[in-house]
Amino acid sequence: MSHHKAAWEPIIGLEVHVELNTRSKLFSIAPNRFGDEPNTNITEVCTGQPGALPVLNEEAVRKAVQFGCAIGAKVATFSKFDRKSYFYPDSPRNFQITQYEEPIAIGGTVIAEVDGQEKSFAVHRVHLEDDSGMLKHFSSFAAIDYNRAGVPLIEIVSEPCIYTPKEAVAYAMAIKAILEYIDVSDCNMEEGSLRFDANVSVRPQGESGFRNKIEIKNMNSFNFLEMALEAEIKRQISEYRAHPHIPHKEVIEQATYRWDPDNKQTVLMRKKEKADDYRYFPEPDLLPIVLTEAYIEEIRQSLPELPLQRERRYVQQLGLSPHNAFVLTSNKLLADYFEDVLSYSYQPRHAANWITVEFAGRFKESGKTLVNSAITPEHVAELIAMIEDKAITGPIAKAVADEMVAAPGTSPRQIVAANPDYRPMDSVDKLEVIIDQVLEEHSQSVAAFKAGKERAFIFLMGQVMQKTRGTASPHIAEELLKKKLGQE
Repeated sequence: MSHHKAAWEPIIGLEVHVELNTRSKLFSIAPNRFGDEPNTNITEVCTGQPGALPVLNEEAVRKAVQFGCAIGAKVATFSKFDRKSYFYPDSPRNFQITQYEEPIAIGGTVIAEVDGQEKSFAVHRVHLEDDSGMLKHFSSFAAIDYNRAGVPLIEIVSEPCIYTPKEAVAYAMAIKAILEYIDVSDCNMEEGSLRFDANVSVRPQGESGFRNKIEIKNMNSFNFLEMALEAEIKRQISEYRAHPHIPHKEVIEQATYRWDPDNKQTVLMRKKEKADDYRYFPEPDLLPIVLTEAYIEEIRQSLPELPLQRERRYVQQLGLSPHNAFVLTSNKLLADYFEDVLSYSYQPRHAANWITVEFAGRFKESGKTLVNSAITPEHVAELIAMIEDKAITGPIAKAVADEMVAAPGTSPRQIVAANPDYRPMDSVDKLEVIIDQVLEEHSQSVAAFKAGKERAFIFLMGQVMQKTRGTASPHIAEELLKKKLGQE
């Protein structure tokens, strides 16, 4: 299958739907808040009551402009709203208010890391629209919660410039990071604040033009996004290979699918609608959005340091590897935590390793993270400082980290003070006895070292550390071992 897959080229475009973190909804004063009792955050506008008129939320416009500026898009000084007509129970007006012809931002670029390399992705447009309500299915009936109806969204539409599921995930993660850094959304995917629709088609390598695409709707995790794209690409290739003599437009018809995580396959929802089916027309109850260049420039100048800028600073100024810099800056809270650690102990590389590798690995199975644990940046810095000061060895530090995870809030110094085994063995007399045992047990390695094989010394040091269970002071043990070998 891998050979056949290599003969085909996927073409992917993403639509990222982002709920903005405004206090009220896009066109009404109803609270924009998740988790309240159903149908409590509503007004006559949210439920489409006759005669109810929308009033635009200025803060939602500002947040849309912030994102446009953050990706280098052309922010429109003139944009307007349109009605997208369709009937569905969660849309009480039977239309959505969106921006079809004149969006608030055009173009822009998102840069993401893919396999350790920076890659640029082109954005087609960014537009404002309001969210629908939420259908909830029970055993014998379905109900509708209109609390989400009218929540402000920006939809970020990429160009069809993504060629692998891995690239799609990298692009989506970069979008999420930008949104978090400029604080326009909480990006909580479990609550639906960030959702992905993917458009995907495949064509033989070397073929120009686009074949019919499939839209996969409403994915709310990076894992689901990657898995759904992998499955759909495989399905389309299989269909084309199974029907080589049928026109490709008949093999894959444009349609909307959903991702079934239980069966790990895409499932047909409906045949794809065309723009004409939605009967777009200008929204008669809302004036156009008219912005000044000064307003746009003021927002552009007020942007904080963005994830890409921060990543490059970590590499160029702090000496971090591109991978560690990417892992840290992909999550704003994690990057902020890292910088808090540096404010107590300025050891950037060690701090990055302990945060992204050691502690991340210890929290992996629990589903928690270092950021939302009770382990403070000060305690992580203290642990690193104790290693640097040779108060503890590397193996002891790992054991101390285990206890920090088991008893969050306890400082490394408290943990070491309470456990005699965590104090480095720096007694010369005790170390000499152990080193003598190692040299006697590994006479062949001693001979190899004297013959000029440096790796033999590393082996002997490892044996010393093993016999002391990692408690030997590496500096003292190394000096003693060299002295002993010189005297043999």
